[in-house]
Amino acid sequence: MNGYSIEDSHRIQQRAAQYRQHYPRFARWAKGRGVIEHTELTQVRVFDLCQELICAGRYGSLDDALTIFEAADILTNAAKWLVAHMTYANRVDLSGQPLAADDFKENPQGHTGGSLNMVPAYIGYTAANTLAGLTRSWLMGQGHCVAAIDSVNTLLGNLHPEQQARYALDETGLSLLVSDFYSYAVNPDGSPGVPLGSHVNPHTAGGLIEGGYLGFAELQYTHMSLPGERLVAFLSDGAFEEQRGSDWASRWWRAEDCGLVTPVMIANGRRIDQRSTIFLQGGTDWFRQHLELNGFYPILIDGRDPAAFIWGIFEAESRLKACSDQISAGSMGYPVKLPYLIAETIKGYGFYGAGSNAAHGTPLPAIPKFDDVSRRHFHESVARLFVPRAEIYSACDVLATHQTDHRPAEKDHSLGRRDVTLKTAPEPAWLPAAEWSSPMAAVDQQFLALVKANPALRVRLGNPDELRSNQMNQTLDHLKHRTLAPELGLAESLHGSVITALNEEAVVSAALGNKGGMNLVVSYEAFAMKMIGALRQEIIFARHQKGLGRPARWLSVPVIATSHLWENGKNEQSHQDPALGEVLMGEMSDIARVIYPPDGNSAMACLNECYQTQGQVWAMTIAKAKLPVVLDRCQAVQLVRNGAIALGEGDDVQLIAVGAYQLQVCRAVAEALAQRGLSCGVVCLLEPGRFRSPRDAMEAGHQCDTASRTKLFPRDTKLRVFVGHMRPEALLGVCRPLDLGPDRTLAYGYANHGGTLDTEGLLLANGSDALSITRAVVAQLEVLGGIQTT
Repeated sequence: MNGYSIEDSHRIQQRAAQYRQHYPRFARWAKGRGVIEHTELTQVRVFDLCQELICAGRYGSLDDALTIFEAADILTNAAKWLVAHMTYANRVDLSGQPLAADDFKENPQGHTGGSLNMVPAYIGYTAANTLAGLTRSWLMGQGHCVAAIDSVNTLLGNLHPEQQARYALDETGLSLLVSDFYSYAVNPDGSPGVPLGSHVNPHTAGGLIEGGYLGFAELQYTHMSLPGERLVAFLSDGAFEEQRGSDWASRWWRAEDCGLVTPVMIANGRRIDQRSTIFLQGGTDWFRQHLELNGFYPILIDGRDPAAFIWGIFEAESRLKACSDQISAGSMGYPVKLPYLIAETIKGYGFYGAGSNAAHGTPLPAIPKFDDVSRRHFHESVARLFVPRAEIYSACDVLATHQTDHRPAEKDHSLGRRDVTLKTAPEPAWLPAAEWSSPMAAVDQQFLALVKANPALRVRLGNPDELRSNQMNQTLDHLKHRTLAPELGLAESLHGSVITALNEEAVVSAALGNKGGMNLVVSYEAFAMKMIGALRQEIIFARHQKGLGRPARWLSVPVIATSHLWENGKNEQSHQDPALGEVLMGEMSDIARVIYPPDGNSAMACLNECYQTQGQVWAMTIAKAKLPVVLDRCQAVQLVRNGAIALGEGDDVQLIAVGAYQLQVCRAVAEALAQRGLSCGVVCLLEPGRFRSPRDAMEAGHQCDTASRTKLFPRDTKLRVFVGHMRPEALLGVCRPLDLGPDRTLAYGYANHGGTLDTEGLLLANGSDALSITRAVVAQLEVLGGIQTT
């Protein structure tokens, strides 16, 4: 497990025995407590750490430092005891007496094994904070292990107000905690009835991401902490295979613009149905070699022991800090081998069924409420974990040094309290009307101006490739690709801000992780679909934060989809996909802003407005080819403010354009209809989600005001025609309030036809060209009757 030679192991044994012989309190601690055992390697490591803390003046004696480690053992047992009750019981008995059959749940649920494994990890993190007198940030990729976090937070009183009011550290409060877990309680308005969930959520004190989409924490943690900050990232061996890019961390980490990060792999060896890939490949020895090959410095620790996590966090930070200091002194270069803790353990350690497939969820053979044998196994397991309440209270007091050390509680760590605003938002260099220019080139110009005007904000530009092709030339020349070996003559730099990898999940995670700075993502539209999981996780979490009155305050993130459907005919139909916007329009529109700017001025106005909001994702589909500038400054600002703008009025036909090429089509159709003597108006619809039937009060607050909506979309229009960038069915579904019925509403867009075609060919293939739409409009007016065309 530890990779030491026989000679090293003998020396470790001798040292541990010597320490136990000469220091009685150390010997008592070394015996362990409950299910906690301290290996001789961990004993030696802890002794050495305590000596370092004493030499640094943090503690006066070994006994003083050991108090923290003793408290960690007590709380680890107590929290595991509580986790087991959360899965199976409706109440707790703090005297340790066995529960009756009726005290158990009829339908026990939980991710028990992983949660039991996370308890010593999270306790180790909190105890390390106490020992250091500072509060690190934490991140957990395996969000389904939230019972570990909630149990420890409840014991320590590290709770948000709604949980603090409900889950007191007494028998009543803890019984509420265990009965609320997976109670499926719901309020009359459909909101959750208890402040507890199956995964990390905004009720979870200190939680950053839900962790339901496995693998994204691994992609984000390198980009999260700012200089001077410290982050401990708990990762899952089951998620190791989920997302490509977790082994690229050393490519991105720089001492000059990143804080200290400590990735911790909880290596319990199992997914849900079988062993994890790491263990199928050869276990921790194979994983250690994999990490070494990919620029990490692996450190193996005992994942069953909170003391091992404490030591590991200090050791990893000390090594990374030493590398940072050497880089600053000019005596070391990049890449830095990032310290990486491998916490080897057994799935569900400390409870019945540890190491089995069943340990993942409900490890007992049956439901203890109805099964005597399972009830006996439960009581035998929790008896080994039981800690009297007086000892729990004392241990909690030991770790509660926040006021003394003048540090925030773990629920208030720095990464969870981001509040980022622009120092200044420079006025765009507005383009003259009718000029032909690339909307993406306008974005390039304005983004660079924003970056230069806000130099204090760390920038991350997520780029799956082809940033130049996507017209972001000035930005790339200024920010440069981040690379370890810059190539002469290219826009590359060791300290570049453009995170480039041909992997959409990895580059969008760079932006989503950088919540302390300013971000942008630019991708081909078709391949941006690979980002949906990462984006949706952020959108959901931010929406829930808003609902609790604690809205996310990171700077909103624009995700630009370009080289899009209507201008990507040279790459066949795989590259012709508008689904990014379609999918995100299904999310709540006050957080997921789905935007279709029609020209360069509107694109710049959208970008500026995005960066003056917080906690939102702006999915903007923007053309890169040169198109005529349609809107002046005032019109562009009005378009963003209202979500739509009328560019002409008419009683017979109203053409609604969603997208740049669609606006060009609508203008051509309007001209053709006017030649036939028809009165035709054109509306540019920027943000369809502003005109939907709101699904709750928060989304209703984001809708266009009633007066503007009525003026923009009068009900007495004879025929309304939608011409959209996306599939017409998706657009009509979102804009249902604007639909005048099947006889008076037509809709055009992507009809799933494509191939190696230019823009005009793609429009024609999908029946969305001006001529096809003009003919369809005339035919429908004739069906409606009463309209004479010339």
